[in-house]
Amino acid sequence: MTPNDGGPAFPLPHTSFHDGSHEGMKLRDWFAGMALQGMLTRVEFGEISQYDHLDAIGHAAYVFADAMLTQREAK
Repeated sequence: MTPNDGGPAFPLPHTSFHDGSHEGMKLRDWFAGMALQGMLTRVEFGEISQYDHLDAIGHAAYVFADAMLTQREAK
């Protein structure tokens, strides 16, 4: 099942300069990036390479992003 991507994070109006063919970043990716940014403030920069499971941090960022999208739809 494809996760809800939330649509474009920064939509632009359809104009002669923007035909809508390039939506850019999806909202899910934006939320995940913001969650990751927050998580990394809790880690010393030099310690990042010591993590055995860096993919778990990335996965957690998308778990938070999906939760944000779920709450957004529930309003």
